Amino acid sequence: MKKQIKLNAFDMACVGHIQQGMWRHPRDQATQYNTLDYWIRLARTLERGLFDGLFLADVLGVYDVYGGSPDAAIREAAQVPLLDPMLLVPAMAAATEHLGFGITCNLAYEAPYLFARRMSTLDHLTKGRAGWNIVTGYLDSAARAMGLSAQMAHDDRYDLADEYMELVYRLWEGSWGADARSAGAAMGAYADPSRIRRVRHDGAQYKLDAIHLVEPSPQRTPVLFQAGASDRGRRFAARHAECVFVNGGPKPGVAQLVADLRARAGARPLCVMVGATLIVGRTEAEARNKLEDYRRHASVEGALAHASASLGIDFARYGMDEPVQSGPTQAIQSNVEAMARAAGPAWTKRKLIDQFVLGSRQPPVVGSAEQVADALMQWMDEADVDGFNLSRTVMPECLEDVVELIVPILQERGVFKRAYAPGTYRDKLFGAGALLQPPHPAAHSRFEG
Repeated sequence: MKKQIKLNAFDMACVGHIQQGMWRHPRDQATQYNTLDYWIRLARTLERGLFDGLFLADVLGVYDVYGGSPDAAIREAAQVPLLDPMLLVPAMAAATEHLGFGITCNLAYEAPYLFARRMSTLDHLTKGRAGWNIVTGYLDSAARAMGLSAQMAHDDRYDLADEYMELVYRLWEGSWGADARSAGAAMGAYADPSRIRRVRHDGAQYKLDAIHLVEPSPQRTPVLFQAGASDRGRRFAARHAECVFVNGGPKPGVAQLVADLRARAGARPLCVMVGATLIVGRTEAEARNKLEDYRRHASVEGALAHASASLGIDFARYGMDEPVQSGPTQAIQSNVEAMARAAGPAWTKRKLIDQFVLGSRQPPVVGSAEQVADALMQWMDEADVDGFNLSRTVMPECLEDVVELIVPILQERGVFKRAYAPGTYRDKLFGAGALLQPPHPAAHSRFEG
């Protein structure tokens, strides 16, 4: 059987996500981001297209590195204003049956005990379709919003994250026995107190003495996503992540990264998804015309505001052809490394802007439905990825094009499912049951019934 392509929609609860400026297109509906109807329609479209999940990005703070001000980000709606993505999911889950939801939550500013309860609640309400994209943040503006002078150093944030993960695993997996309910029923009680344990922890960053407030949810631990591609981020992913999101780029470089991630994960199954932007038409000419139509609305200023924050470089300080100095940064290190590889060691703001085809550094895949399907299959073969996180352009037509034009071709070629598998989000992705299995560290925390 051919390897099956997995598809996520990559979105954010805001007006402008990755492709800056698209909200100005007359057909774009992203300004309705603050209505439940918008998100319910999106979820139903994705389920109709048998998408595996909706991957919701998030940041805390605003992009204020460019020019030392958030003004450009605000003018261009570059991920501001921004809603809490978790609050959208129950409505979408009620309108669908199978679609998974990967929600980004920054653990650096979330108390483990409260966060564990919220995720368990979400897993119950979605009947086991909850996932968590684990991030440690990269914005100093977020740290200041949370009462700190600056964020922690890059590798220190991952040290914090390792301890955090140990705690939430013990809450999700080790506080309630699987038989606490049934044992309680046998004695005329809702649950048997002897089958519930206190979690006690006295660590470098966190202290806790409590039982988990929520009984075991269908998956206990949500499906775990992670997107760090630095060396420290890959070490973290190898220990914790089930699904890893990697940026696009030259296929040989991505293939090398994927091979390294799989080697580090060892025996654990790992789903690797690469970011992609698709511009598809019924013919190549139609797709090229669509691209030119979209390009007229792309925002260079919005893209520079986004890039300045994610690279930790104030591009407002540089002339168009002045070499950019990319020294040590506490921003997204893998983005800086990818930019240097793409533009060369003496890269300039002009070279960066030349990459902004649709208001982002991600070049789109453009072509007829057959050509785009070919490109996706080549990625699978040449880079050993498992699927794609598809970023939006003009909403909702960009995803409707995938559902109506791309999915049927992939199905005909035998590389995309024709129906959802039963079970939880983890069941659907891996076919290995609802719960994490050894050697994943969460499984070693489990209180078995």
